[in-house]
Amino acid sequence: MRESTHSRPLVKIAPSILTADFGRITEQVQEAAAAGVEYLHLDVMDGHFVPVITFGPALVAAVRKAVDITLDIHLMIERPEEQIAAFREAGGDIINIHYEATHHLHRCVGEIRRLGAKAGVSLNPATPASAVDEVLGDIDQVMVMAVNPGWGGQSFIEASLGKVEQLRSEIDRRGLSVEIEVDGGVNLSTGPRCALAGADVLVAGSFVYNDKASVAENVKALRSALAVVKP
Repeated sequence: MRESTHSRPLVKIAPSILTADFGRITEQVQEAAAAGVEYLHLDVMDGHFVPVITFGPALVAAVRKAVDITLDIHLMIERPEEQIAAFREAGGDIINIHYEATHHLHRCVGEIRRLGAKAGVSLNPATPASAVDEVLGDIDQVMVMAVNPGWGGQSFIEASLGKVEQLRSEIDRRGLSVEIEVDGGVNLSTGPRCALAGADVLVAGSFVYNDKASVAENVKALRSALAVVKP
């Protein structure tokens, strides 16, 4: 069990590269790093756990060579226990597996940490916060999905805020050092509300990577919106 020894820091921003321009992915991830983001979020989808196929360890390794910041690997795949080592070897610093994707959650968490990465567990919208109670003392991060994974064009699910609040309360009650990450629908409106509910990390995809403004401008705007929230 890792106990918390300090107050919560400012909310971290983790751009999802899923909406980046893969034709110039090196430049895109370097822009995010230069903008001062804390993490890069890499969504790995297998076409089975979710209907979309994205990328594998080779892309993670390419991003690892391009930037020197924390890589947050989100495994939206069936049987994640078979792929943990490959994504760790490729350069993943945080490996997030879905509660719904494995019958061997505790073993997966142990394997991630044995390989030297931080362990995270992701919860789909219909999965209650209490699902991670038994492993909460063994993980470094819990991810709240604020949309259903694998489908585009979804709105932020309001009930996610209540789940964040529940997790924040339980983590604080137990004195644990576990980050709460929110993934899906994060923007200038929902981001501060997630932070107020107790989130530590916000995954922002299309808000950061779009054709309306530069990556730096979008990160700055989100940072400014979060600055008024007192963690």
